[in-house]
Amino acid sequence: MNLTLSKQQALALAFAAAWNRVERRLDASLGAIRGISLAEYRLLHALGSAPGARASRVDLAQAVGLTPSGVTRALRPMEKLGMVATLKSKRDARLAIAALTPAGRDLLDDASGVVDDCMTLILKRAPKLAASQDDTLELLDEVGR
Repeated sequence: MNLTLSKQQALALAFAAAWNRVERRLDASLGAIRGISLAEYRLLHALGSAPGARASRVDLAQAVGLTPSGVTRALRPMEKLGMVATLKSKRDARLAIAALTPAGRDLLDDASGVVDDCMTLILKRAPKLAASQDDTLELLDEVGR
């Protein structure tokens, strides 16, 4: 059977393939240099970007595309390592708030440098993309809405 792809199908598959390659490179670099995965970096980044570097697990889940229980499972090892702390909400004792610790902030800062370095290498291999980063960010933002 010979399957013909529409432009939309080809675009969807190209997005997926490109993200897969970028994700693997970032994951490998972060793991080798800082000992964290890209998923953990994304959680730390979302937490570090939240007001006061504190957020509920529901808010973090929305930011990174996980379930709240997935966020809890992902944060548990980071809490054991002292990167994240769990605080109880003052208004609702059932609500746990994740907070970035100073050690977590240091890890996030270091890991952000790793991401920058890795993306610089990726962009060297894609000069058209490197030349149009602002436009690409705008387009990706449109796709994500």
